[in-house]
Amino acid sequence: MAHPAHPPARVTGIEARVIGFDADWLRVRWRIEGAQALVIPPFAGRGRADELWRTTCFELFLRPNGGDRYVEFNLSPSERWAAYDFSSYRDGMADRPASREPDCTMRQGSTFAIFDAAIPADALPQLPADANFAAVIEEQGAVVSYWALAHPAARADFHDPACFTARVAPPRGA
Repeated sequence: MAHPAHPPARVTGIEARVIGFDADWLRVRWRIEGAQALVIPPFAGRGRADELWRTTCFELFLRPNGGDRYVEFNLSPSERWAAYDFSSYRDGMADRPASREPDCTMRQGSTFAIFDAAIPADALPQLPADANFAAVIEEQGAVVSYWALAHPAARADFHDPACFTARVAPPRGA
């Protein structure tokens, strides 16, 4: 859902889900409905980058065993990415290592867009984990909306523990 203080212009909904998981990759998909005015950051090539949330960006938060520690993945249509460890709510931020870079792909239809990301399994925290699938969506005219599974506060905050309403389990057979 979009945060009520930051409504979208044309986007009518976003669906996020795990579409595959094996010993090597976690595959996640975001489908954006009403994406005709979506601003897509230009291709920048793979590599780490901070502040991807300043334009269209897709985020996955994982908190193992309901504890205080959690991991944040920022994934951009530009193919840039970031991964961070937090020791507790917005505290102790550090770059999270990954043996390989995530693979990000953006596709646009006439009224929708699909963003797929493959995250290296060895970059994930211990699973199962509580999860928040989120997105920052920029549309033409500098309209920015913030999408998450829940928005418990007056201001958009993907890190809020109440946003972690989904669950990601390890792949079958792991």
